[in-house]
Amino acid sequence: MRQVFLVRHGSHDRLGRILCGRMPGVSLSETGRAEAQALARRLAGSGAGLVLASPRERTAETASPIAASLGLAVVTEPGLDEIAFGDWTGRAVDDLAAEPAWTLWNTARTTARPPGGESMAEAQDRIGRVLESLVEDGVPAILVSHADVIRAALLKVLGLGLDAYDRIVVDPASCSELALWPGGGRVVSLNERIAP
Repeated sequence: MRQVFLVRHGSHDRLGRILCGRMPGVSLSETGRAEAQALARRLAGSGAGLVLASPRERTAETASPIAASLGLAVVTEPGLDEIAFGDWTGRAVDDLAAEPAWTLWNTARTTARPPGGESMAEAQDRIGRVLESLVEDGVPAILVSHADVIRAALLKVLGLGLDAYDRIVVDPASCSELALWPGGGRVVSLNERIAP
């Protein structure tokens, strides 16, 4: 069995207003940097021997103090990347609210796809391959990723469909814990937050 911590990146100044997706230059805010330090303190005693992060700046900035607290380097893992939101990337969330495709995305994640982007099922397959690579016994691993990608991983472990995505909250700088083994796994904790 392997202990795996799923960590969402810390806060940034566009959070909740702009659908950033994979756009470059999205860095942690001052609050986000404090959250990353709090996560580092929380996970310093985890015994983790591996810290993987999405290629986005905000995940690397969150993972860096965590890895430093463990004496490790951050390894970039493309399987943890944010969903590719295609034409929606960089758009204001309020502006998207009037679009039928946005409504469909938020009500039918199993079948919907952002225009020019990636489906949540494709994102779930990506993170599923990362989790599958960690099922053998070993030191704990910390994976720093994004809300919907973490939701997809949690839904997979729980055996729930993607349309249940909004039943799970994955706050900025939150930590959810999995226990994985060949052929199975379980959710140990969900959306734990540590005050900065």
